[in-house]
Amino acid sequence: MSTESRAGRPKASSRENIAEAACELFLEQGYEQTSIVDIANRAGVSRSSFFNYFASKSDVLWAGLDERLAVFEDQLAADERSDAAASVRRAAEAIAIDFAPDSLALGIVNAAAMGIETEYERDAALRRSRVARAAAARFARGGADRVRAEVAGAAWGGAVLAAIEAWAHDGAGRTSLSRFLARAADAAEAVRPQPSGEVRQLRVVARAEDFEAALAFYRDVVGMPQAEAYEAEGGARVAILDAGRATLELSNPAQVDFIDRVETDGDAPSEAIRLAFEVDDTAAAVARATDGGAVLQASARQTPWRSVNARLRGPAGLQLTLFQELGDTD
Repeated sequence: MSTESRAGRPKASSRENIAEAACELFLEQGYEQTSIVDIANRAGVSRSSFFNYFASKSDVLWAGLDERLAVFEDQLAADERSDAAASVRRAAEAIAIDFAPDSLALGIVNAAAMGIETEYERDAALRRSRVARAAAARFARGGADRVRAEVAGAAWGGAVLAAIEAWAHDGAGRTSLSRFLARAADAAEAVRPQPSGEVRQLRVVARAEDFEAALAFYRDVVGMPQAEAYEAEGGARVAILDAGRATLELSNPAQVDFIDRVETDGDAPSEAIRLAFEVDDTAAAVARATDGGAVLQASARQTPWRSVNARLRGPAGLQLTLFQELGDTD
């Protein structure tokens, strides 16, 4: 094998130059057959210079991601916001910001040619575990019991690595990692752990005089899948619709008045019970709802707490708020 410095390489090399040289050698002669001295010679640097940038040969592939995982771990360790699931998603999606194609993406696509399949699986498992541990600890601090926290953490560890692998195989230079990580995050959120407590489910029971119309509206227009349905003698019918995560929001009269001033023009005051549905796009959801039979009480508007809210009267006489979370500004 050649140990001569490649012509044109700068004397003062960078981490990117060393990583490029390492990947060239992995492809040419295999991972196991490539030594750190080989990499340093190809990059035109000393062996000690290699260790200024990388702790080991395998670190050539993982250093960029590892830096981001360290930030992920620190963010979750310091985060004390009330919604642990939102915190984990926010920190996970930040991993993808400005993540450019690097030696890891090249190694994933060319694992067989480089002879790193076994090493990759081992090292990828370690990174999955890092994400899982940090996420599980955050879920546990948010009130989830240990089993649910660990399962949800494992889902996030798998999601992050699955997104990176899909991005690499799709051609990392053609699209951003953010798109793949957002899709993986949606899947991981399906394993959202609930805080431990005595209540296992919040169910709102509504009397619908026109049952078919109400069912069609909330199931097909609003978009809540039917989870269960039962019939009994005398024409009795019930349908149980899946509304995603359930919470109970308690507000004192002053808060209700404040919400009404923000969310309405003063002509649609809150009733004792009002249902609020989180949607992806408030304007689009309002259009579907009004086309489907709901009556608009207050048009969509942005709130001080960075959501876009609209108020409607839906079938079965229910007062509704449709809201879209805008997220943090940073």
